[in-house]
Amino acid sequence: MIEGVSRYFGSVAAVNKVALTIEDGEFFTLLGPSGCGKTTLLRMIAGFTELDAGRIHIGEKRIDTIPPHRRNIGMVFQNYAIFPNQTVAGNVAYGLKARKVAGPEMARRVGEALALVRLEAYGDRWPHQLSGGQLQRVAIARALVIRPEVLLLDEPLSNLDARLRVDMRGEIRDLQQRLNITTVYVTHDQEEALAVSHRIAVMQAGRIEQLDHPEHIYRKPKNLFVAQFMGTTNVLRGIVGEHQGDLVRVRVGASELSVADPSAREGEPVSLCLRPEALSIVHPGNAGSAGLARLEAMVTKTEFIGPLARLEAELADGSMVRVAVLDDPGTSVVPGSRILLAYDPARITVFRQGSP
Repeated sequence: MIEGVSRYFGSVAAVNKVALTIEDGEFFTLLGPSGCGKTTLLRMIAGFTELDAGRIHIGEKRIDTIPPHRRNIGMVFQNYAIFPNQTVAGNVAYGLKARKVAGPEMARRVGEALALVRLEAYGDRWPHQLSGGQLQRVAIARALVIRPEVLLLDEPLSNLDARLRVDMRGEIRDLQQRLNITTVYVTHDQEEALAVSHRIAVMQAGRIEQLDHPEHIYRKPKNLFVAQFMGTTNVLRGIVGEHQGDLVRVRVGASELSVADPSAREGEPVSLCLRPEALSIVHPGNAGSAGLARLEAMVTKTEFIGPLARLEAELADGSMVRVAVLDDPGTSVVPGSRILLAYDPARITVFRQGSP
């Protein structure tokens, strides 16, 4: 449990009155841009950064008043912090040596930890003989060998190439589930956070902007910062018009969009958030778009990226919208094409004027 913790560097609040509860066995992610305070908060949990205010508990035990080595926390650093002058087994045994674990017990636990990360045959190797992914596994084994109550990971995939990052995040998630160990994970990568987390805290300027399950954060962002940070989105400014049952029309320049927000007041200025994948192109015979709202646009740019095609299109007033559709060679469009876009009004998020 984190109770109102703060940390200042001069007049800057790196972490500002953050309060949250992380459940036993949860994979919890701190997500945000560089400088938002996520790593500072992680280091406060680990004991490497002091608190200026607040408290931190693991279960019933307050830990912010005790030194790091007595907190029973395992940490994996961004650069792995592997000792080059020690073998893989020597690196993994480091925490056990500091705790004065006996030799036979130490060897047994090192072997168990290496088996967990599928490196049981690598104990005698030296760090320079390993790949980036293997070095990361060594760092995880070293954190787990002390049998911590909490595992902390600070941007553990940032030094790996794109394909290996995808593979390793799956391995970390599978390992966490098998061990059922409470894990706090720091990343700036939205896709990574969405893929591995039970819950995510999106941070900005030392504060938590939204704390929720991945699906809710992506589909129902609480403000424009979260909406725009959590992947590509279309933000359109408009004025609320007439109500039509449970829907309301919003004028965006010369276009009108239907939104499922009956509480919106006529004449009210709003911002609409609509994800690119929530838009589909209406083609003749496309039964999947039946019953959806429609929007006319002109294609200005196309980008083919294998399984997806990304489009940019202009509305009547020049507002630009991004569209992401599955690749379909039989229905390709080119710049200059006029298209009809279909969307579900319930997938538009409405923000009132003054929303941050």
